[in-house]
Amino acid sequence: MTAVNRMIAGLGLGVTMTMGAMAVPALAQDETIKVGVLHSLSGTMAISETTLKDTMLFLIEEQNKKGGLLGKQLEAVVVDPASDWPLFAEKARELIAVNGVAAVFGCWTSSSRKSVLPVFEELNSILFYPVQYEGEESQRNVFYTGAAPNQQAIPAVDYLMENEGVERWVLAGTDYVYPQTTNKILEQYLMDKGVAKEDIMINYTPFGHSDWQTIVSDIKSFGSTGKKTAVVSTINGDANVPFYKELANQGIKAEDIPVVAFSVGEEELAGFDTTPLVGHLAAWNYFQSVDVPENAAFIEAWQSFMGNPDKVTNDPMEATVIGFNLWVQAVEKAGTTDTDAVLDAIIGLETPNLTGGVATMLPNHHITKPVLIGEIQADGQFEVVSESDLVPGDAWSDFLPESKMIEADWTAPISCGNYNTETKMCGGDVAAAS
Repeated sequence: MTAVNRMIAGLGLGVTMTMGAMAVPALAQDETIKVGVLHSLSGTMAISETTLKDTMLFLIEEQNKKGGLLGKQLEAVVVDPASDWPLFAEKARELIAVNGVAAVFGCWTSSSRKSVLPVFEELNSILFYPVQYEGEESQRNVFYTGAAPNQQAIPAVDYLMENEGVERWVLAGTDYVYPQTTNKILEQYLMDKGVAKEDIMINYTPFGHSDWQTIVSDIKSFGSTGKKTAVVSTINGDANVPFYKELANQGIKAEDIPVVAFSVGEEELAGFDTTPLVGHLAAWNYFQSVDVPENAAFIEAWQSFMGNPDKVTNDPMEATVIGFNLWVQAVEKAGTTDTDAVLDAIIGLETPNLTGGVATMLPNHHITKPVLIGEIQADGQFEVVSESDLVPGDAWSDFLPESKMIEADWTAPISCGNYNTETKMCGGDVAAAS
């Protein structure tokens, strides 16, 4: 099997859509392997998450065309947690305990992921989480296929320092755990690099925030001191649309105050007039514009599945593809969908990514990823201006005093997510199961 074929592996028949009490009849339970899809299809995060639901349906359809898994067809069970973080936990429990799914692919925000962690631990099921996050976590039942801070946030800051000469920093985020923790790491990192505290401005806004006039005015003023200023954006969801519009309204151009975003990709830009945003940046591990055969094959298959030759791809989609393919390999290796067997089988497995490299599942339940910096183009795509070698995901930040001695390793003899290399002990609520 070629790398391209492995990359676009997906599975096809039998999709159960569970929305409240409504379900579409599917194959008998004993004839299928059920796969849970836990993404917001309504609410503030639907702008980003709906595509990941479609990605899972695509992958499942493609895999089923190839004969399914362990001689059975895969069957998607889709629920809508509606951008309601407590509802994510309820829907996760429904997928596992009621629908009997073998694994779940889902969540976007860290608030939603934190909400479901106790459910996956209690019911001993598996979550594949496909979005960049703040780190400071490694849970036995979760695989983190999005970027850790050392695979996105830190390299983005380094790029702005080294290539743009940035000296003043606006850390602008949505008010929840991912931006808060990421900005805590970045603030410490910047100060360790010699940046004065008064040269760091931190601002948080609610989900769905729409009135950006005052905040953007403050950013403009902060950047008018003569020192090169940049915005590091952890703004999430549909709030990005009015944020970027207000930047344009107030004449803030990339050459004046560049913005590097961690949550704006091709899908979000599809809703923008991108002309005034040309030159602003995003840091991801994948862009649709990457010109390699694996990516071309994936884009063609994806657009065919969606029936839309203009349908874009993005980084969390690639992370979903990687997670799905690793899960398929682990199930095949274990010969079962049993959680404990899959957890043991998946460590060390490799699968092609969409940028011409290889993603490896590490003992800390993170993967290897290249770091790409992309510049927004007028057509809503990104021109890659920087690309790194493969970077192993680090679950615990080396830049926080309380974390730098912590490591995660879910293989024997450590087998825990927060091993203290100084005390030689595991601690907290992610310690190894007995």
